[in-house]
Amino acid sequence: MAEMMATAATAVMGSVIGKLTALLGENYQLAEDVENGIRFLRDELSTMDAVLQELAGKEDDQIDRRAKDWRNKVRELSYDIEDCIDRFMLNHSHGGSKANFVRKALRKVKILWKDKVISEEIQKLKSLLSEQSERANRYSIHQCLAASPQAVSLDPRAPALFQEARDLVGIDGPREEIMQLLKVEEKQHMVVSIYGTAGQGKTTLAMEVYGKTKETFDCRAFVSVSQTPEIKKLLRDVLSQISNNQFDSQSERWETEQLIRTMRQYLTDKRYFILIDDIWSVSAWELVRSALPLNDNGSRIITTTRSKAVATSCCTGVGEQMYEARPLSDEDSRRLFFKRLFWSSEHCPQDLTEVASDILKKCGGLPLAIISIAGLLANRSKTKEVWFNTLKSISSAVDKDCPIDKMKRILLLSYFDLPHHLKSCLLYMSVFPEDYLIDCHQLILLWVAEALIPGKDRESMEQLGRSYLNDLINRSLVQPTKVGADGTTVKTCRVHDVILEYIVSKAVEDNFVTIWNRNGFSENYYSNKIRRLSIQQDISGRAEEMAKIIKDAAHIRSINIFGSNSVLGEHTSAFLSSQVLRVLNIDGYVEECNLGHVKSFGEMKYLRIGRGKYMMIGRGSHMKLPEGIEKLQHLEILDVRGNRIKKLPASIIQLQRLVRFTVSPEVQLPDGIGDLPALEELSRIDFGIQSIKFVEGLCNLSNLKVLGIYWGYSTEVRYVKGHRKACISLLSKLFMSLRELHVVDISDATLITFMDTCVPTPPPLRRLLFGDTGKFSIVPPQIRSLVNLTRLRIGLNAAVSKDGINILASLPMLLSLTVCFDSSTDEGILHPRHAISSYGFHRLVKFNFRCWFETALDMEPGAMPKLQRLKLQLMARCQFKYGHSGLVLGLQNLAGLKHVALSILCTAATADEVQALEDDIRGAAGDHPNRPILQVSRSGSPK
Repeated sequence: MAEMMATAATAVMGSVIGKLTALLGENYQLAEDVENGIRFLRDELSTMDAVLQELAGKEDDQIDRRAKDWRNKVRELSYDIEDCIDRFMLNHSHGGSKANFVRKALRKVKILWKDKVISEEIQKLKSLLSEQSERANRYSIHQCLAASPQAVSLDPRAPALFQEARDLVGIDGPREEIMQLLKVEEKQHMVVSIYGTAGQGKTTLAMEVYGKTKETFDCRAFVSVSQTPEIKKLLRDVLSQISNNQFDSQSERWETEQLIRTMRQYLTDKRYFILIDDIWSVSAWELVRSALPLNDNGSRIITTTRSKAVATSCCTGVGEQMYEARPLSDEDSRRLFFKRLFWSSEHCPQDLTEVASDILKKCGGLPLAIISIAGLLANRSKTKEVWFNTLKSISSAVDKDCPIDKMKRILLLSYFDLPHHLKSCLLYMSVFPEDYLIDCHQLILLWVAEALIPGKDRESMEQLGRSYLNDLINRSLVQPTKVGADGTTVKTCRVHDVILEYIVSKAVEDNFVTIWNRNGFSENYYSNKIRRLSIQQDISGRAEEMAKIIKDAAHIRSINIFGSNSVLGEHTSAFLSSQVLRVLNIDGYVEECNLGHVKSFGEMKYLRIGRGKYMMIGRGSHMKLPEGIEKLQHLEILDVRGNRIKKLPASIIQLQRLVRFTVSPEVQLPDGIGDLPALEELSRIDFGIQSIKFVEGLCNLSNLKVLGIYWGYSTEVRYVKGHRKACISLLSKLFMSLRELHVVDISDATLITFMDTCVPTPPPLRRLLFGDTGKFSIVPPQIRSLVNLTRLRIGLNAAVSKDGINILASLPMLLSLTVCFDSSTDEGILHPRHAISSYGFHRLVKFNFRCWFETALDMEPGAMPKLQRLKLQLMARCQFKYGHSGLVLGLQNLAGLKHVALSILCTAATADEVQALEDDIRGAAGDHPNRPILQVSRSGSPK
C-alpha cells in the first residue's frame, strides 16, 4: 500500500496509507481502541483510493457532478488525516537521532488516546470518512469507473523534435519571408510583428530569424514577456544583454523609469537587434517600446504575439510589418507527424495512411497539436483499430461547442491518456512560472520530496523520477531545452505556455497547487486550505491576500518562491507556521529570511535557498539557520548557497538522512561531517577555511559520490601545518569512490601530487571538472587512468604539448570536453597551433574550446569523428595578429558536426577584425557538407 501510485486527486493517498500502516506495525504498541480507529482509517482510505484511481482516468466532463464533488472532498480529507498523523509524530518526538525518535515515540504512542486533542481529531476524521463512504454508496459513485491506462516505455526519438530548429518542417519559407521584410534601407528602423494562434511555432520562427540574420549589430537581446510580465525584471534582462552586464550591480535597485532612461541613453547611437517574444497586451508593448529609441541606425525589432490587436500596436510606424504565422501545409504536417512515429512517411504502414490523413485534418496544421497527437500514438499499438479510436476521440473533442479552442481540446486528450503517476508529476510543474527553464535534477528531487515518486531506496526513486520525466518528454508534454552529451539525459526543460495554461487551471481546481502571480491569489472552490503554494510575483502591496495565506498556512506542505520578494521576509515567521511542511524552495531574492521556525518542521525533506533564474547578481538572502536544526530528522536536501551564511550550527551533523548538502564557498562547516552516513553529495566547500579534523572526517563518508571544492588557500588556515597534505591525502582516498569531482583553483604542483598519490586501479569517476582558468602547463599523465570519464573540463596553458592533447584524446569513454586555454607566450612569440588528429576522441560528442589568447586549433582529416556540437569562444584580435588565415582550421573535417556556437570577445579588436573572424567561421560552416547550425554572439565593444 505504501508504494501506491499517486494521482492528481489521490497524490496523498499512498503516503497517508503507508503512515497509517506503519503505526499499526510491530514497533508501535497501540491501545486497542486506538489501533482499531487507525485500522478503520487505513482500510476505508484503501477502498476509496481504488475508486479515485479509476475516476482519475476520466475527463472532468465525463464525471458526474456528484462524483466530482465526492472525489474532491475525499482528497481534502486524506490531506487532513495525514496532517493529523504528522503532527502526532512531531509532538511525540524530541529531536536527536532516529533511534532516539523511535524510542520516544514508543513510550508516547501508548497514551495516544489520552492525548485529548489528537483523540478528538481522529474521532472526527473517522466520522467524516464514514460519511463520505456512505455518500459513495448512496450515489453509486462506482458506476463512473473506467479502465486505467498503462505506463509506456521511453521513445528516444522524442527529444529530437525540440533540439534543433532545422529538424522542424515548414520553417524555411516563412523564415526567408521575414528576413526579406527586415531588409529595408540601411538606416531605417524596422519592426516585424509575428502573430498567430498558440502552438503555431511563432517563437521557433522568430528565433530562427534571430539566429540566421547575418547583419552586424552593436548589441542583441532576446526576452520573453509572458502573460504576467514583471516589467522591471524584463527591462533589467534586456539591459543586461545589450550592455554585457555593465549595469547589473546598479540596475537591481532601479525603478522602471530609471531602467527605461538608461536603456534609451545606452541605445541612442547603437544599431540593435531585439527579439521580444510572447507579448500579451498593448500596455506591456508600450512600456518596452518606450525603452527602445527610434535612432535610425538600422536597428531591428521582432515581436511575437497571439493577439492581432497587439501586433497592430507594434506596427504603427512607417518601418513596421505584420506577419501572420500560417498553419503547416498538408505535406509539412505529414512530414512532422510521421517523423515522430516512423522517422519518415515512407516507413508508415499502408493501412494507416488514410486514418493518419484524417487525424492530421483534425489537427489543423498546428505544430504543437500534431506533435501532441503523435506523442500520444507513439505510446499505443500501431494498428488501424487503435488509430481509428484515437480519431474518434479527437473528433469528439474538437467538434464540441466548448469555450476552449481546438488545440487545447487535443492537448487534453494527451493529458487524460497519461498514467495516474504522470498526471501528478505533470501537474506539479505548475509551480514554475511561465517561460521558466526548469533544472531537471532539481525537479526530480522535488518530486521525490513531495512523495510523487514511489519507493524506499532513494537512488532507485531518482532513477524512476528520471524515467517519469523522459516519459513526459516522449509524450511531447514537456520540451527538453538542453540535452547532455550522452543524448539521453535532459538537463533543462520547459512546459509550453499552452500546456502550462491547462495544467495550472487543473492544479488549482484540484487544490493541488495554489498560485500567487500578477493575476492575484488563486482560490479553490472546494477547499480554503492551502496545500502547496507557489509565489511567482512580488507580494508588495497585497496585505489582504497575504493575511489570507498566513491564516491558511498551517496546512501548507510545500512553498516555492520565485522572483524578488523583499517584503516576504517581514512575514516569514508567521508564514512558515506549518508543522507539515516538506519543501521550502526559494529560487529568488528574499530579504531578511527568518527561518526561526524551521526547527519545528519535523516532516521537512527539502530546504533550498538557492541562486536560480531569479537570483539577483551580487545579492543574497540574509538567512541564519537556527539552532535546533537537528530536529529536521527527515531532511534529505539542504542547499543554502544563495545566502550570506558564514557558519552553520554544529548540530547540523546530526541530520542522519541528509543526502545532498550544498553551501557557499565562504561557509565554515562544523567538525564531525563524517557522522552523516547518508551523505552522497557535498558541494562548494572551501578547503582553505575548514579544519583538519573536518577534512579528515570526510573519509568516513562511505556513500559520498559527488564532491565540489575550492582549493584557493587564500585564508590564514593555509598556514596550519599539515593542512594541505591532509587535503591531498583525503582526495586520494575519495578518488576511488567518487562519481563526480569539481575542483576550482587547484595548482599544477598540487594536481600532480594529488594524481601521483592515487592508486593505479581505474577509479569510477565519470565527471572531472577543474576551474576554467588556464593554470596547468602540462596534462598529468595519470589522467590516462580515468578510463570511465565521460565529462572533463580543464584549463591549460597555451603552450601545452601535443603529448598533453594526446593524453586527453586517449580517454576511451569521453563524451564532452571543455578546454580553456590561457596565455603562456610573450607578445613577440608566434602563437602555437594545436592539431587534433584522427587519433583518439572517438566518442566525443561535445567540444567547448575557449581561448582569449594566442593559440589556434587545426582539425585534421578524421578528427573527432562523432563530434556534433562545437562551441568556440575566441578573441577577435588573434585573427590578424600573426598573419594567420584563421583560428580554427579544418572545420570541414569534423564529419558528424551539426551545431556550431561562436562567441567573440571584441574588446581588443577593430570592427573589421571582429567581422573577419565571424565571416571566417560562417564560411567554414557554410562549406561543411552537413550545413551545421551556426549561432553567433558577441561581447564587449570593438576598438
